[in-house]
Amino acid sequence: MNPEAVRERAHLPGKDFVADKKQGEKLFSQYCLRCHGEQATGTSQGPPLVDPVYRPAHHADIAFHWAVRDGVRQHHWKFGDMPAIPSLSPQQVGHIIAYVRDRQRRAGIK
Repeated sequence: MNPEAVRERAHLPGKDFVADKKQGEKLFSQYCLRCHGEQATGTSQGPPLVDPVYRPAHHADIAFHWAVRDGVRQHHWKFGDMPAIPSLSPQQVGHIIAYVRDRQRRAGIK
């Protein structure tokens, strides 16, 4: 299988993709804010992504791609399962990840 097909299957953007946290902020507001809150700080519907449990060493970027692609079963919090969001492309998720990682760094999460 060629590398681009592998990336597509894993729900990853192409190798030349450059994430944009500003675009990610807009996409986050549109697709994620309702559950994950303003600036990814959580709500009664979903966990804060600006939390050490989501640091890159524990939840690598690919975990976010797979959560969007497949949904994820509740495991760190008691908010219930996260459904898949099939309308988000790998590129859009990459932008959202850039935004979330920026918020994490600003909060001192490395």
